[in-house]
This record gives sequence, C-alpha cells and structure tokens, in this order.
Amino acid sequence: MNAPRNLAELAQRFDDDRRHLRSVAFQLLGSLADADDAVQSAWLKASRADFAAVDNLSGWFTTITAREALDQLRARKRRAELPLAAPEELDRLAVPASSPADEDTLLAESVSTALLVVLDRLSPAQRVAFVLHDVFAMPFETIAELLNRSPDAAKKLASRARARLASFAPAGPPRRDGHRI
Repeated sequence: MNAPRNLAELAQRFDDDRRHLRSVAFQLLGSLADADDAVQSAWLKASRADFAAVDNLSGWFTTITAREALDQLRARKRRAELPLAAPEELDRLAVPASSPADEDTLLAESVSTALLVVLDRLSPAQRVAFVLHDVFAMPFETIAELLNRSPDAAKKLASRARARLASFAPAGPPRRDGHRI
C-alpha cells in the first residue's frame, strides 16, 4: 500500500488498524482502559512523526503501540502496582452459568483473566517478547528493535517467558469431569 499523502489518510489507515492495535495493547497491558490509552498515545506519536517514508504502516503502528504499552508496563512496575487479580481470587470471579453458551463465555473470560494474571508475573520485556512473537507472530528482529536488544536477546526473553508460564501450569492432565469455572 502507498504511504499516506496527508494526516487525514494517515488517520484513516490508523483507524483501519485500531482493532488490531487495541488487541496488541490489551494483551500486553491486561486492561482495556490502559490499552485504549496506549493506542491513543500511539496515534498522537504517529500523527506527529514523519510518516511519508514509512513502507509498512501497520507494522509501524504496531511498533509504536507496543512501545507505548511497554512504557506503561515499566511505569506500572516502578509504581509497584498490584497484579490484576491474585490466583486465589479467580474462584471469586466464577459465576454460575445458566446455559452452555453462558458457560462457554464464562470459561473464555476465566481463561483470559487467568492468562492476564500469569502474564503480569513476567517482566515487561518478557511479556512484550512473548505476546508479540507467540500471539501476534511478530518477528524477533522487530521485537529486538522495539526492546533495544539483539534478536537473540529477544528470543531469550520469549523463551524465559514461556518457561515462566509453564511453571504456572497445573500438574497432571486437565480435568475431564465436566467441571467448569
């Protein structure tokens, strides 16, 4: 696709990617409000930058958004914010379902919440490397630029994140008795 000729075209292209950008930010931050803030900050940076020579706008928007999310994660760690929810609080989030569709929705929400709790235990750099590579298939070379590290260091961060996530996996096979959260 050609580079946008003006700010209005850039805004349209950004809006076309907004859903993806919000998804990236949400996966990194675990909060829709924080994700929306990151996307808005990314738009402000993109709109003030020299975009005429950008070849891959979607990739550029994703990089800016991920950097904004990374900055928020680092600020969160400096402020020592509490995780979204402690694992022992997940049972409190369970609500009886009245239909199979409701049960599926509740299960998906519970899994999403559990993943966010576990992701919150990763360092900001590990979280970025894992989510961008394993969830959004971003190449390590791009992640490395975003994190100001080498591609090998970005791979190592993702590997450590996977190992850390695996340490939270329950021992034994999953339950098959029909019990749902």
